[in-house]
Amino acid sequence: MTVGVAPARRTASAVGEIVLGVIVAVVVATVGLYAFSLVQWPAFNSSNVTRALTTLGQVVAAALFATSIYLYRIHKWPWIARLSAWIGLSGFVTVTLGMPLAATKLYLFGISVDQEFRTEYLTRLTDSASLRDMTYADIPPFYPAGWFWLGGRVGNLLGMDGWEVFKPYAIGLLAVTSVIAFVLWKALIRSDWAVAVSAVTTALVVAHASPEAYSAVIVLLFAPALVLAWGALHRTAAGGWGAVVGTGLFLGLAATFYTLYLGLAAFTVVLMALFAAVLAYRERKSWNVVVPIAIKVAAIAAISGLIAATVWLPYLIDFLRGAPSTSGTALHYLPEAGATLPLPMFEFSLMGMLCLVGTVWVAVRFSSSRRAQALGVGVVSIYLWTLLSMAATAAGTTLLSFRLEAVLIVLLGSAGVFGFLEGSRAIYQAINEPPRFRIAAVVVAAVGAMAFAQNIPQVLQTEITVAYSDTDGDGNRADMRPPSAVSYYREVDEALTEQTQRPRDETILLTADTSFLSYYPYFGFQGLTSHYANPLAQFDQRAEAIEQWTELETPDQLIDALDNSQWRAPDAFLFRRGADGYTLRLAEDVYPNDPNVRRYTVTFPEALFEDPRFTVTDIGPFALVVRTT
Repeated sequence: MTVGVAPARRTASAVGEIVLGVIVAVVVATVGLYAFSLVQWPAFNSSNVTRALTTLGQVVAAALFATSIYLYRIHKWPWIARLSAWIGLSGFVTVTLGMPLAATKLYLFGISVDQEFRTEYLTRLTDSASLRDMTYADIPPFYPAGWFWLGGRVGNLLGMDGWEVFKPYAIGLLAVTSVIAFVLWKALIRSDWAVAVSAVTTALVVAHASPEAYSAVIVLLFAPALVLAWGALHRTAAGGWGAVVGTGLFLGLAATFYTLYLGLAAFTVVLMALFAAVLAYRERKSWNVVVPIAIKVAAIAAISGLIAATVWLPYLIDFLRGAPSTSGTALHYLPEAGATLPLPMFEFSLMGMLCLVGTVWVAVRFSSSRRAQALGVGVVSIYLWTLLSMAATAAGTTLLSFRLEAVLIVLLGSAGVFGFLEGSRAIYQAINEPPRFRIAAVVVAAVGAMAFAQNIPQVLQTEITVAYSDTDGDGNRADMRPPSAVSYYREVDEALTEQTQRPRDETILLTADTSFLSYYPYFGFQGLTSHYANPLAQFDQRAEAIEQWTELETPDQLIDALDNSQWRAPDAFLFRRGADGYTLRLAEDVYPNDPNVRRYTVTFPEALFEDPRFTVTDIGPFALVVRTT
């Protein structure tokens, strides 16, 4: 019984620290973002005021990191050391993202490009806790709902719409995750090093992964999770079960947040299992050692599978029942970054230097360090995945390897921190331990870290600018310039609810202005592109049906076509007015071309809606058509 007492106590202690750290992070993020909102700041892209305050906040966070590291090294006031690390990490995330965005209600990239469908999903799950597709009625979601469902509950709690809660929720959850990552690192390595590696990887994630907020959470946890997984698999048969549970929980979280990273994490765990089996066989000369490793992998799969079922089960049930679907085109994207091997260690930048140090450290310490082995296998798995993705292009698809570069940077960055710390110590000992060398090493590390941190807003310049130039749900642009047609959305919504006399989530709208669905939780008849569409929605067949409707000649024919549609027909149409009628700008997949989407316009004759069964309302550039019977 005493064998498992110490691991159980360590696990309980880590869980307790996570709970307290999360509370601190939530308080820091909430207070920080609320304080930022009380001041009328200038737009980030037209003034350097918020950038100056961002840098000031980063310096304060760096001071907290230094305090925490110092206290851990002298083994005094551990609670103050922990609190300093928690506040420093969550405060760094809050100020680095929150201050540049302080004058806008929108998150990085506003409601543009991919952020449009992400906001639509958050709006859908803010409106209701039920697992529903972001666009289409009556089908379960295909995209993992975890991040969006949690955000929806935050929006409900705060009484905010989905588009409005996106920014504070994204920043707040990333702040919380930075603290959780620190607690995980602290359970795996010495505490002062845990502060250092957590601070560096948090900065890397904010710079290179934060625009895709829901994947950034997984990226931040990836490195400590791999070290944990390697501890689970590369041990005796009786040990490592706490790490097995932790690894299963991480894979389950990835399954509910981001499918691609689940695939990469599972692929890496399998590679680790094979590597662990080879090492165990070399040591014991018996293939019986494979059995306990296989049992642990099965346990990890079972734990993660149970968690994944919370968001995937409804879709899988419909799919296995043979619900009509198309193959989907989510993997049909190959930018230039996906056609080459990512080599961040050869970029001429501070990040590149850190990754180069990490690459050297992994190579040198791979045979003697479990951390190096875990991170090394992770790096190898990313390159293998990239090569497999390249090979998949011959079969007409990809594995979206370009989206793994952020994970690669964080893994090599983590290794770079260990390489710098161990390398500095080795040099210090080799030159007879001069007292001033430590000071010099600390200064170099601090200056380099600040140089990288204060440049993060510049790295995110485009994303920040779009957050100010897009029109928000209140019809305003944060840069004070004239708003886009989005400013008419509120009138459209009022007309729709008045004319349909039903809740928004009971109305199906056909429109090419799909950003309208990002602000208001109507269901759409057709999505933004096939790449984000649920396979059960049959995107291509819906597009064909829409084109066929445009060729009809009378209202009776259109009514008949709508009544006999194989899907729930639109209750309303939101068009743009064109020279020849009402227009919709649709999209089709043209992979392997890059760009992979072709936009085309279809036109509905106005005569199709000149009938008492339709009500036509002109609102700005829009023509709203509502079916009355």
